[in-house]
Amino acid sequence: MSFTYDLARFIPFRDLKVCERVRAIKRKEITRHPNPEFKIRVVNDPAEFYTAFAVDIVRRIRDAAEAGKPFVAIFPVGPMPQYPIAAQIINQLRIPCQRVHSFNMDEYADQDGNTAPADWPGSFQRAMMEKFWLAIDRDLRPPQKQIHFPTKAALAGYGKMIEDLGGADVCYGGIGWCGHIAFWEAHLGEEYGDDLAAYKKAGPRLVELHPMTIMQNALHSFGGDWSWVPPKANSIGPAQILGARHRSFWLDGDLGGGVSWQRFIARLVAFGPVNTLVPGSILQTAPTDYTILGNVADDVEIHMA
Repeated sequence: MSFTYDLARFIPFRDLKVCERVRAIKRKEITRHPNPEFKIRVVNDPAEFYTAFAVDIVRRIRDAAEAGKPFVAIFPVGPMPQYPIAAQIINQLRIPCQRVHSFNMDEYADQDGNTAPADWPGSFQRAMMEKFWLAIDRDLRPPQKQIHFPTKAALAGYGKMIEDLGGADVCYGGIGWCGHIAFWEAHLGEEYGDDLAAYKKAGPRLVELHPMTIMQNALHSFGGDWSWVPPKANSIGPAQILGARHRSFWLDGDLGGGVSWQRFIARLVAFGPVNTLVPGSILQTAPTDYTILGNVADDVEIHMA
């Protein structure tokens, strides 16, 4: 029996035919992409997934150190398991990180744009320092002045700070439920319409979080408590993501029990049209590694318990 309906009003991307097309992409087809520089792979085992993520980070740091070059990277918070693994490898192999320059892609803010302090439990600054940088032996870790976060004080010059270092060597990240990259949210595309060229040049800004992002982050970071998730965030923009020499994105939206919130949006980002209402879709236009955890790659189907 047929049952047709419109999308919920809060969803910015509204092309039902595209949604139906990408929803139909099967797991066995998901690594086939028309752009050979947009490389999709599936890693089934979570331990292998996070270890591969950590090894990617360590390899790039090591290669830059051995070449005597600075290493400039944009990092996300969430997922986090890769960072302790990377720190352990760095310590074991005694890899010097003194020439690493780290830029986190986002940080929470309150309704007035004041960013979360580093001692707040939900702060990305706190998570990144505790899980990664402070876990690296003191004689190996980067100087504190080379570890950057998009705080209210830093936001205006954040993009230029990256540019002044010659741009990022790599931008790591994930994909949000609404298709966001960093906290560059889906509804921001309404400001740009079809002007993709202007959209790609947009830089860091304060962002009102999309309802889907509030709910997603409540699920994975705040015990399901949506009242605990801040309403805004500072975020890098498409200019910083596309300006990096490479992009390495990791999709791990696995809730367990065969449930994943990320199966559909992983497909829409990778196989839908490049447009301003699905921010992650711009990754299709630049060299990108797109690694999907096994459960996320599974077919998009209705499951009624």
